[in-house]
Amino acid sequence: MSDYYEALKEKIEARTAVLGVLGLGYVGLPLAVEKAKAGFSVLGFDVQSQKVAMVNAGHNYIGDVVDRDLAALTQSGRLRATDDFARLAECDCVAVCVPTPLDEHLQPDISYVRQSAAEIARYAHRGMLVVLESTTYPGTTEEVIGPLLAERGFTVGEDVFLAFSPERVDPGNAVYKTKNTPKVVGGVTPRCGQLAAAIYRSVLASEVKVVSSPKVAEMEKLLENTFRNINIALANEMAILCHRMGISVWEVIDAAKTKPYGFMAFYPGPGLGGHCIPIDPFYLTWKAREYNYHTRLIESAGEINNAMPEYCVERVAALLNCQKKPLCGSRVFMLGVTYKPDIDDIRESPALELARLFTEKGCDFSYYDPYVPAFTHRGRSYTRAEYSEAALAAADVVVIATDHKAFQAEQIVRCAPLVFDCRNLTAGVDSPHVERL
Repeated sequence: MSDYYEALKEKIEARTAVLGVLGLGYVGLPLAVEKAKAGFSVLGFDVQSQKVAMVNAGHNYIGDVVDRDLAALTQSGRLRATDDFARLAECDCVAVCVPTPLDEHLQPDISYVRQSAAEIARYAHRGMLVVLESTTYPGTTEEVIGPLLAERGFTVGEDVFLAFSPERVDPGNAVYKTKNTPKVVGGVTPRCGQLAAAIYRSVLASEVKVVSSPKVAEMEKLLENTFRNINIALANEMAILCHRMGISVWEVIDAAKTKPYGFMAFYPGPGLGGHCIPIDPFYLTWKAREYNYHTRLIESAGEINNAMPEYCVERVAALLNCQKKPLCGSRVFMLGVTYKPDIDDIRESPALELARLFTEKGCDFSYYDPYVPAFTHRGRSYTRAEYSEAALAAADVVVIATDHKAFQAEQIVRCAPLVFDCRNLTAGVDSPHVERL
């Protein structure tokens, strides 16, 4: 084994290695905090100067980070942030936690990964470990980052080390956080994987599974989220069918989940949201075409899930029609904008599409979300309305798009003249003017 490998391994074991985290968002900041809490000196990088300033001031902006932890770590100097990428040269290990969105053609946009990799390669030194955490298609680590390091004259596995370890962040999860969620690591060479695993084992209180290559780890992450995407699509399709048959899909799922094996409960909703599940399967379908294979099941699931906002609007229109009211001109009051309850994350939220559709169809649309005072979607800006019993009563229909704990089902049902519940928040509150997805 090379001297660079042994030297870095010793630094990791002694916790004297300087760890860099590139990207201080929902993935990067919690990871940086855990690394600093484990005793490492951590340097966070971000292009947004506002985030850098907030971290250095000890001001938290991520729900999964404990405020006092961030403040204590920054005050001690254990965690610092910068927008000066030349300081990557100070780091022994760098984790890349940048966004990997889709472009307007639903194709992978790895421009942030490319930009980050270019900066790292520019300031890389012998004995450095680079770990990509951003979700991407199989081959990215070796095909995008590897060549940039080679151009600098490095040999991966000998004098620099490269691995992929997919992030598994679930914003707002009360049980599983960065610290206790198992990790998967795939190195370009066995030594790369061993070093990356050593970092995570020093930081996390969970299993670290080492797989044979970055491609395996990259594909593993896509499998995780494609599994959820497909099963949610099944739940959504069951909801549509159950409605036509006059059956409660919620009762069906509740009954099915009594089986202790062979069934896992997934629930319908107005569409998919979040930073992974709506996006990751498209990375897989895009990459599959390179191998002349079309992922028919995955693509069908995407079509079902993407059609749910329109389906929900059609259901609302039908409800209003039964009351001799047209959708155009009706007062639609939507509760919730975030993609899941009790967080402030609106990324890819289906509620954004609901807002667009209701507005474009001529509704007198308004919304309330305790976590989102305003948002912009497809060039149109929305500002939060007042939430009160009077506001509920004044609406022609109240649409529950997110089941925040702040929303009281009994109050909504009592005050609103008509309710369309996309999330089963009103379960157990019977009323003839409530309809559930």
